[in-house]
Amino acid sequence: MELKRFLEKLASDTPTPGGGSASALAGALSASLVAMVAGLSSRKNEAGRKEMRRIRREGLAVQKKLVRAIDEDSKSFDDVIRAFRLPRTSEKERLRRVKEIQRAYRKATLTPQLVCRQSLRLLEHSWFLILKGNPNAISDAGVAAFLADAALTGGLLNIQVNLASLTEKSYAKKMDVLMKDWAKKRGQLMKSILKNLIETHQG
Repeated sequence: MELKRFLEKLASDTPTPGGGSASALAGALSASLVAMVAGLSSRKNEAGRKEMRRIRREGLAVQKKLVRAIDEDSKSFDDVIRAFRLPRTSEKERLRRVKEIQRAYRKATLTPQLVCRQSLRLLEHSWFLILKGNPNAISDAGVAAFLADAALTGGLLNIQVNLASLTEKSYAKKMDVLMKDWAKKRGQLMKSILKNLIETHQG
């Protein structure tokens, strides 16, 4: 979706696109900056050129995944809405409706999971670029990190909200373990990123 149109739809009084799509967009912006900084760094640093080119390729690949996730998240929530609108006049219809709602909520956790995983990769790349990248682009690497952090935080929130409506406790428990692991890694990376940005600024 064209950016201006997306922003107009995001600002409208319809439930989609919403926070999940916005999180994916934040991640896609982060990926774009990661690719840019890695590209600039490959020109400056001959010794690390191969690694910078690899990070640039990964950044562009992540960008494509997260751009797709913008629409995928909206479609997932549209499925939830459709499930709630299913007829429930008979017992058979009520049972089918409940089953479809549960299926839709579980499916709605998939795109935020992708956003979380890819955002963690972007945080790792941002941290590396802050340390080893072109010093003239350190602010861009920092912004890439903050955008990835926002995308990851949004992804975690959207998973949590959808899990709250699931009756499948084993799946919810499995996701809770994963989310805690992602949150822990996020905290560790952001601590290092902020430390290095502050030290660079003071230096």
